[in-house]
Amino acid sequence: MDNRSAIERRSSSPWAVVISVVAGVIVGMYFHGFAASLGVVGDVYVDLLKMIILPFMLSAVIFSLNRLFQEGGAGRTLQRVVSAFLLSLVVVTTLGVITAAVVQPGKNLSVETKKTFGQIVGDDAGSANEVNMSLFEPEAKKPTATVSSRLLELIPSNIFAALANGDTLKTLIFALLFGFSVGQIPNRISGSLTQALETVYQACQTLTRWLNYPLPIVLFAMTAAQISTTGVKPLEAMLKFVIALAIGTIVSLSLAVFAIWRRSGMTLPAVLMALKQPFVMALATRSSAACMPSMIFSLADRLRFSRTQVELIVPLSISLLRIGPILYYVIATMFIAQLYGHSLDVTEILVVMLSSMLAGFASSGMTGFITVSLTGLTCSYLGLPFEAALVLFVAIDPICDVMRTVILVMGNSAVVAMVCPKPLKI
Repeated sequence: MDNRSAIERRSSSPWAVVISVVAGVIVGMYFHGFAASLGVVGDVYVDLLKMIILPFMLSAVIFSLNRLFQEGGAGRTLQRVVSAFLLSLVVVTTLGVITAAVVQPGKNLSVETKKTFGQIVGDDAGSANEVNMSLFEPEAKKPTATVSSRLLELIPSNIFAALANGDTLKTLIFALLFGFSVGQIPNRISGSLTQALETVYQACQTLTRWLNYPLPIVLFAMTAAQISTTGVKPLEAMLKFVIALAIGTIVSLSLAVFAIWRRSGMTLPAVLMALKQPFVMALATRSSAACMPSMIFSLADRLRFSRTQVELIVPLSISLLRIGPILYYVIATMFIAQLYGHSLDVTEILVVMLSSMLAGFASSGMTGFITVSLTGLTCSYLGLPFEAALVLFVAIDPICDVMRTVILVMGNSAVVAMVCPKPLKI
């Protein structure tokens, strides 16, 4: 047990993370062929984590809801969840607007930077048409998206098909409805199901803990593969946008850590140590869903928040409260507006905030190019031509994806801490 704990501590050590990233950057820059071949390591690792996600979510949500109903207070908890979600949306969109307005990433660009923009877009001219087609082909089939059509897309008409397709949001809807119904059944009848779900939940946590051990190797491989693919040229061209997003990320992390610290009643070093594992997982995997087991472990075991509520709210917040993508959409939309010299008035800024919330909700279960392409939704409300700059955002997305995931994981950890009752001091 002690040896296993020591290995786990070393694998998530800040020094191990830094050394892995630096080594990955060096290999990616100078050994392109070898670095590109390492991409399969990250792909396999993320697939192994995704393999656990759906059974983990189903068991955690149903088991937690059932236990919450047995203990009482389910209605009060859900009211606190809604309030915390709305407050978080207002805070993150306001932060995005302030960051973009202060940094102004799309203004005062040098002539060389503008030339680089043109070269990157020009080099990708052949694939740009394909990008436009991929982006707008679904909209040609469904020209208008009404509220009723969006609601129908959330309902899993076949839960087995949703599981087979890896549809996280539909699986969550089923788990919530099923969990509510199980909570109404007497414990003498539902007890065996609850025990089975707890067994699945504990097994998924054990698998996740095993997958923490090779984190430094995986982080090195993924960094090397990304650098060998994208290089540093796109980063130089989009440097001001990356800086703006990085500032927003740092402020978001600071607010999240402060909220958890004040809510937990523990010392700041203890809080930082407790949050280390989900933070490192977010950096390494770029998958918020894969971080759910480590979030639950940190909040429930390390910070002593109510396990019943943590196990319920973590999957719910990760799937619905997409604060990382929302911050990204606000800053990206304002960057495009500044790039094209479009000054936004107060009404248009409110439109950016609201449309970014909608795009964030639509991004549930999406990654990579699809997540980036949803920026076109926010730009369309202002009549901004996002398609021409899409290739630039795709080129730097491996870096932006890390920041989106970190905000999503740490920010939602803070939301869970705000919803749960303060832990009792020992």
